[in-house]
Amino acid sequence: MKKVLFIGGTGTISSACAELAISRGFDLTVLNRGNGPEPPSEVRRITADMNDEAAVAEIIKDMDFDVVADFILFKPEQAERDIRLFAGKTRQFIFISSASAYQKPLSYAVITESTPLYNPYWQYSRDKIAIEERFIKEYRDNGFPITIVRPSHTYGDKSIPVCQHGAKGSYQVVKRILDGKPIIVPGDGTTWWTLTHNSDFAKGFVGLMGNVHAIGEAFHITSGESLTWNTIHDIIGGVLGKRVITAHVSTDMLCKFEPSWEGGLTGDKCASVRFDNSKLKRIVPEYIATTRFDQGAARTLEFMLSHPECQVPDPEFDALCDRIIAAVDRFGAE
Repeated sequence: MKKVLFIGGTGTISSACAELAISRGFDLTVLNRGNGPEPPSEVRRITADMNDEAAVAEIIKDMDFDVVADFILFKPEQAERDIRLFAGKTRQFIFISSASAYQKPLSYAVITESTPLYNPYWQYSRDKIAIEERFIKEYRDNGFPITIVRPSHTYGDKSIPVCQHGAKGSYQVVKRILDGKPIIVPGDGTTWWTLTHNSDFAKGFVGLMGNVHAIGEAFHITSGESLTWNTIHDIIGGVLGKRVITAHVSTDMLCKFEPSWEGGLTGDKCASVRFDNSKLKRIVPEYIATTRFDQGAARTLEFMLSHPECQVPDPEFDALCDRIIAAVDRFGAE
């Protein structure tokens, strides 16, 4: 039985990976601060803060793992910490990067793992690129057993994926649709996008765990379904039984109203993307994404609307949407 450590382990991606790993017989431990939901009973939990490197080093000093996966690694200095903590203590270290690291704008619409990594619009993506480069250098110089995984837009039961939402999540967009209010969609809404259910992502991820062919390699894990943002929102409206009223606004204008949106829009969601998962399927032959978005959206919205804790209002985002739409309407009238 392979011994696995998940750092984090309670998020949208990691919780689905943990559930599948347990079902496939992995001996799983999670390390986090203990603020999230309780893990399944089969999982051991270490309560610690990864920012306290000395304390973590003391806890794991007599432990060794077949796989360590860090789901909460976002800054280059955290990569240095993980190298110090886990060099010589694991046969595989999985870094969860991001498909947003791929070149923007794309020179070719179909993305493979050899697509250049370059995103001048989003610091989050540039940090992920820097971490990838640091781990690859450590692999080349010292044999650190890195595997890089790049998720794209992955969702689960608790939040429906939409093109743009506020700091408190996607529920406010759902509420606007239910209330018959227009929602904002960047551009003309015909940008192609790929959404992946977390249960499908987990199949690829767990297939890479302990897989000797994955060492020193990078993989993205996505579904093969591409939809336009107009279609994505129409599917959501169809599940809700509501016609979606769409306000198309240029990306440049949206970023003038809210500069913090530039990374997620110009640097990610407003670039048409399709992913070629051939490399993953060579290493994990059984991988296939089976959840269409209309199926996943129905499941997610049923969960959200039956769980009040998922219905977090965001009046600040709601007011911003109203201001943007009013400004666009005034411009159109003039």
